[in-house]
Amino acid sequence: MSKAKPKSKKVVVSTTAKKTVVNTTSTNTKIAPTKSKRRTTTANTIAKDPLLFGRQNYILMGIGFGIILLGLALMTGGGMPSPDVWDENIIYGFRRTVLAPFLMLVGLVVEVVAIFKK
Repeated sequence: MSKAKPKSKKVVVSTTAKKTVVNTTSTNTKIAPTKSKRRTTTANTIAKDPLLFGRQNYILMGIGFGIILLGLALMTGGGMPSPDVWDENIIYGFRRTVLAPFLMLVGLVVEVVAIFKK
C-alpha cells in the first residue's frame, strides 16, 4: 500500500487587525467592524479647487499669443518676382527686420505680464 500524506488544513491569515470590544455584562467578546481607509474624492472637492490664473490672465495670454503670431506672419514672405533678379528691399525691408521682431518681443512681454499679474 502506498503511504498517503495526510491532508493539511488551510489557514487563512488576515492582514487587517481586528478590534475586540469586551462586553462588561457578559463574558462574550464582540468584534467591531473595521472601517475602510480609502480616500474618496467627490466631484464637489474637485470643483472647489480654484484655477491657477484668472479670466483676465487668460485673456492677456491670448492677446500676447496673437501678437506673437502676427509678428511671425509679418516675418514670412514670398520669393522674388523673377528668379533672375535679386532685390534686397524685399528680403531686408523694414517689415521683416524691424517690425516683426519688435511685435514678437512685445507679445513676449505681454505674456510675462499675463503670467505675473495678480
